Amino acid sequence: MPKLKKRRITAEDLYRFRLVSDCRISPDGQFVVFCVQRVDKKKEKKYSNLWVVPTKGGQTQQFTYGDQTDSQPQWSPDGKKIAFLSNRGDEKQSQIYIIPFYGGEARKLTELKGEFGDFEWSPDGKKLVCAFCKKDREEVEREKDKQKKKLGVVSRHITRVFYKHDAKGFLPKERWHIWMIDTRTGKGKQLTYGDVCDELSPRFSSDGKEIVFFSNRTKDPDLDPYAIDLFVMPAKGGDFRKIKTPVGFKGMPAFSPDGKWIAYLGIEGRGQDWKNFSLWVVPADGKEKAKNLTEKFDFNVDSFTINDLPGNPAMVPPTWSFDGKRIFFQVARHGNTLLQSIGLDGSQRSLETIIGEVGVVGSFDFEKSQKKLAYFYGDMKNPGEIWLLDVGLGQKSKITQVNDNLLKNIDLGEIEEVWFKGAAGNDLQGWILKPPGFNPKKKYPSILEIHGGPSVQYGNFFMHEFYYLAANGYVVYFCNPRGGQGYGEKHSKAIWNNWGTVDYDDLMAWTDYVEKKPYIDKKRMGVTGGSYGGYMTNWIIGQTHRFKAAVTQRSVSNMISMYGSSDFNWAFEYELGNKPPWEDFKNYWRQSPMKYIGNAKTPTLVIHSEEDLRCAIEQGEQIFIALKKLGVDTEMVRFPEEPHGLSRGGRTDRRIERLKHILRWFDHYLKNKS
Repeated sequence: MPKLKKRRITAEDLYRFRLVSDCRISPDGQFVVFCVQRVDKKKEKKYSNLWVVPTKGGQTQQFTYGDQTDSQPQWSPDGKKIAFLSNRGDEKQSQIYIIPFYGGEARKLTELKGEFGDFEWSPDGKKLVCAFCKKDREEVEREKDKQKKKLGVVSRHITRVFYKHDAKGFLPKERWHIWMIDTRTGKGKQLTYGDVCDELSPRFSSDGKEIVFFSNRTKDPDLDPYAIDLFVMPAKGGDFRKIKTPVGFKGMPAFSPDGKWIAYLGIEGRGQDWKNFSLWVVPADGKEKAKNLTEKFDFNVDSFTINDLPGNPAMVPPTWSFDGKRIFFQVARHGNTLLQSIGLDGSQRSLETIIGEVGVVGSFDFEKSQKKLAYFYGDMKNPGEIWLLDVGLGQKSKITQVNDNLLKNIDLGEIEEVWFKGAAGNDLQGWILKPPGFNPKKKYPSILEIHGGPSVQYGNFFMHEFYYLAANGYVVYFCNPRGGQGYGEKHSKAIWNNWGTVDYDDLMAWTDYVEKKPYIDKKRMGVTGGSYGGYMTNWIIGQTHRFKAAVTQRSVSNMISMYGSSDFNWAFEYELGNKPPWEDFKNYWRQSPMKYIGNAKTPTLVIHSEEDLRCAIEQGEQIFIALKKLGVDTEMVRFPEEPHGLSRGGRTDRRIERLKHILRWFDHYLKNKS
């Protein structure tokens, strides 16, 4: 039979992808439960359900049903039940449910009003510990009163500094506290209290007698956000003790099996986000100093290799070996996310790579004996499936095929990885995506894509937007210039209080490299990026005229007006010399694309979400109005009801509309299409 011709990817394929997340293996190693997200095109809503796959091979089965969001599945210690979050009873209010694995209906466990965070079973299966933030009393009362609900909020009385968060909106007055839930009765008991402090990331000790968590106990945590400490308290509640650790952001604690150590992830220092996340251990009795196990390796203990589909690879807490001698953790390095382990001495010889393929490891989970490891794995050709590692044999196998039927009929084009020299002779990594049916004798228009962050990395992970542009005849190229993570602290720190300098130089060196390819039409080159990538797009059009068209998305344009208008709030000053703008006006303006916008001549499309609380829409408005005033071809596309992360998690029809506007703009200026 003749081989069927594959089609090219479309914007509408966003409706067809099903996205895998939350991988958890049963204690006996026989099954893996995970979540699959789907899009209802008619309702324009996303739903997710639990699915199960046997580890010995066999059919993947849907485990929960219905138009709701089921998430965060957690096996009970005996493997007979699964606890999970679901909004099946109320679209706007999730609760914890428990479902028997071998048959029976899901039972609603909780009846709380508010937001659930992390939760975990106690070792005996009788309790769940969770982080929970109650709804404000005023909101609960408004929901009960039909007239008040109809009229809506009358006013907002703001007293705290960090009062809003992108994709969440205005934060409640209530804070995150630790609750204990009885798994039989559903009765909840609040263990911690306070009007100012949050308690986060609660985890049980292996004997179930203690709980570890993080909290900032300063007088006003919003004014000293890096003063996060580690605490341990009795599981029944009561006084807790602080375990001394270096100041700095930290999270994801985990007791060792014998209860003598606590591992966690953290960065030492206030506002030094250019540093690597590191793996730390500290004695649970607090009698010795915390030790950074990964400091000497200059790699980032993180999962964040970005893509543009919802549910970026999950960050997993440090996972101890059953004998307490090793710790497993993720590392974002050179465009990949690896799974590694290390001994407690932190030595080079004790460092091992467990999963080191070209691609991205997300959530991972061992069964009780640690002979089997289930993990999420995605790469350039697949947004992610569940894989299984037989630890003893070292054999890996893909045990789900959620998107195989969709992808087998699509020609994504070919992608080439490149290492090249940056502007200072520094080694840089990039990728060149060629259109399906690529002809090396032709000249192609091209698009430079610039990532956000800046403290993230592009890598070997599925990017729908890139494939969509390539499918429409563009060479798409992207790299990791200085300022991002994944290449060591020197690489990341290079733009600290120096945005728009060596990062711009590296991007131009990358463009120079690609421009010399015989298949590139240097007169038809475009540039785009979002967030920090939008900042760099704004910067580029004020520095050079080499690009024939630009699309700036959810961008930063003015560092001065960014101060206080972003949900990052005042803390953004850490990246700009640790001074507020009224003390260092020239420095903020020096690093603002608006300072140089008078040089711009590049036709530029401005895309921004109206509910973007990370980079307020006024940032995009300033660029749009300036370009209009200058007589530069420009348009603005605004998306209502959408936050900063529209391109990944926004409503699907709006994501498609965004892609079509980007393509329309580039087609007009790079292909002369009306």
